[in-house]
Order: sequence, then C-alpha cells, then structure tokens
Amino acid sequence: MCAVTSVVPFPFNPFELPMIARLSIAAVTFAALTAHAQLSETEQRIVEAVKARTPAALTLLERAVRINSGTLNPEGVRAVGAVFRAELDELGFATRWAEMPPAMKRAGHLVATREGTQGKRLLLIGHLDTVFEKNSPVPAWDPQGERVRGQGVSDMKGGDVILVEALRALHRLGLLENTSIAVIMTGDEERTGAPVNVARADLVELAKRSDAALAFEASARRQGMGMASYSRRASGGWTLKVSAKSGHAAGVFSASFGYGAVYEAARIVNAFRENLVEPNLTFNVGAFVGGTEAAFDPDTATGTAFGKSNVIAKEAVVTGDLRYLSPEQGERVRARMREIVARNLPHATATITFREAYPPQAPTAAGEQLLALYSKASADAGLGPIGALAPATRGAGDVQFAAPYIPALDGLGASGSGAHTDHEDLEIASIERGVIRAAILIHRMTRASP
Repeated sequence: MCAVTSVVPFPFNPFELPMIARLSIAAVTFAALTAHAQLSETEQRIVEAVKARTPAALTLLERAVRINSGTLNPEGVRAVGAVFRAELDELGFATRWAEMPPAMKRAGHLVATREGTQGKRLLLIGHLDTVFEKNSPVPAWDPQGERVRGQGVSDMKGGDVILVEALRALHRLGLLENTSIAVIMTGDEERTGAPVNVARADLVELAKRSDAALAFEASARRQGMGMASYSRRASGGWTLKVSAKSGHAAGVFSASFGYGAVYEAARIVNAFRENLVEPNLTFNVGAFVGGTEAAFDPDTATGTAFGKSNVIAKEAVVTGDLRYLSPEQGERVRARMREIVARNLPHATATITFREAYPPQAPTAAGEQLLALYSKASADAGLGPIGALAPATRGAGDVQFAAPYIPALDGLGASGSGAHTDHEDLEIASIERGVIRAAILIHRMTRASP
C-alpha cells in the first residue's frame, strides 16, 4: 500500500478567488501567498514570473483545447503538437516529431531536449491526444465562471500548459542554462498504438537517459489537499473464449450435453470474483457475448451473437480489464486465472489470453522521496503540502513506461472533474498553482548534484 504523507493542509489558498482578482498581481494577494513561504530570492522571482504569465497561459490553453485531437484524429494531434513545439522551440529546446509506422494509425509524439551537466536529468511527460474524437458533441471551450468545460481541458492539455509554462518561467530568469531536460508529449496515450513496444520506444529511451520523470496528468485533491502519484497499477486485459457441445435445450444439464458455453463462461467469471480478492487487484468484465455463434471485434469493441432459447449455447466470448500493482502480483493472478479457466464443466473447453498495455509502477522509496520534494516545493510556496494518492484510485498513464528505470511522479497537472465524460472541466486557478509548484520543483532538482 502507498503511504500518505502526514501533513496539515494550508488554511487559505489565495488562488481560490474570483477570476479578476486571481489574474491580477495585487499586493495583498502576493502577501498572503508569501506569508508562509520558505522560498529563496530566486524562487520568489520564479513565482512572480509565473503570475505575470497567467493570462497568457490561459490563452495558450484555449488555443490547444479548441483543436480537436482525439487519438484517431492524427491531423488534430499533429496540430496540437505544432502549438507546443513552437513554444518549446522558443525556450531553446531542440524539438522533433517522432513518427509512428503508418500501420499503427497514430500521429506520433513531440520530443524536445536540451543538454547540460547541471543537476538531475529530468524527463517531463505529457500527451497531446484526448478521448474526444472529431464527431464529439462536447463543446471545445466553454467557460463557466471559475471553471472551463472542454475537450481534454484537464486530461491533459491543462497539464501540457503547466509543463510548458514552468519551463518558460525558468527560461525567462536564465535558469534553464546548462540543465538536461527532455520533454515528450505522446500522441496516443488514450488509445495506445500497437505494438506498444514501438509506440513507447521513444519514451523508454528518454527515461533510460534521465534521473527522474515528472508527469503532468491531472492533479487530484482529497479533503482540500493536493495529491500526486508515485505508484500506479498496470493496465491490461484478458479475453476468454469458450466452446461447448450444442444441442436441443431439453438436454441441457444432462450427461450427454452438459451446460453449454454461456454457463461455462459464467462459472469462470464468477470464480474470478470469488477467488481473486486481494489489495490493488481488479478484473472488470467489459463485454460478454454468447450463443450458437458469438464473436467480438477488439478494434471496434463490439460483439455479435446468434442464438435461440431452445438451443444450447455453443460459443461465448468475454473480454475484461486487469489491473495490478507489481509484476509479481500480475504473474500470480494470471496463473490463478488460468487454473480457474482449466476446470471445465462437462463437454466444454475454455482458453484465456492476456494483454498488457501499461506496466505496473510499484511503490518505491525513491518514488516516495520524489513526492516529498514536490510536497516541500508546494508547501514552501504557500500552496500546501502534497499527499500520496492510493494507486487503486488512479488509472494508468505514460509515466509507467518510465517507472521501471527511474523514480517517477505523476499528477503535476491541472485540477478538474469529469475526465473522459461530456462534462470534463478544469479549475482555472489550478493552472497557476500547478506552474508555480512545477517550476520550483524543476529548479531545485536541476540545482542538486546528479
């Protein structure tokens, strides 16, 4: 289980103000921010640089969000990539577009690097695509007071803006000189291209050349306190296929015909539920198709079946999700699932296959230390400490491809709600908060000894 940092939330957040007050740099607001701060003179200048850019940061966010970049809209993904590429070019990064093979039907990734010898070598991770495809009815950009609704506004174009603006604040003060920082914004995080080893080859290579990874997926809040993740569960799946002896329904349950494919599939799925109960493990059933004929198309996530009530079902297909916290847990669970599948009812046979899209990010002491650095940066800026989000409460993300090689922290992005739904929105004030936290953390890490 993940340890949660024991902290007391900051009692007042000056960013939770009406929008006009929030966007200004009024002396009273800045005094409230710095009253509890433990920042150096340079770090205070970083905060000032961030705050001065807040209106422009929101303009950049709107530009990116107004471009549809559903994963299956490669032109849109490339267009959003061009927006952020121009920003990173301006900050002195060497940028390139990493193309994927045409057969993968994915846009590719934006990669930006700068080489230096000072401090930790950092990998910053974002993604350009969203779950909202070109035909989505969700408004691209819909301001609603102190929040804004939109396509991918918090997952994760808000995080991309925080990443870029944190680097911009450091660049304006000359604090990126001689640092080693790599940035990758993937174009297929929401629907990873296959094969996954090709889709994430650039990310893995960058991770191997870095000392730590910071990912800018949406941040979370629990009881008024910011949360981040240094541990996340693997995301993969399984497909169960069952064949059975068919015949007239009057013979079902008999020694001659057995129970049919649907009953066998139901037995297996229920046995999973009854026998595979342990912390940080889930195995959702996504689709269940059965009858005289049954088929499932994974590309469209749709199934078809034909069957009559007076005929014993001959075929069944079940697909599901599988999430676990460590490689050891994954191997153990897969072995137990195979054992359950093999105990077939009479006149039935079953097979199960597995796929893994995202590797697990098991909790480590190094990850916990990285969270502590981030929490201190936030607390020193007067924004309150950051706690550890339990791994079972967060989905999978690209940071998990870096985690096998280096300490990795996720959740440095914007705060919002309703991710992946028609109501996805963003708390506007969280952009400024996120930029301040990230800029101070990056500054401190790139000043430390390697």
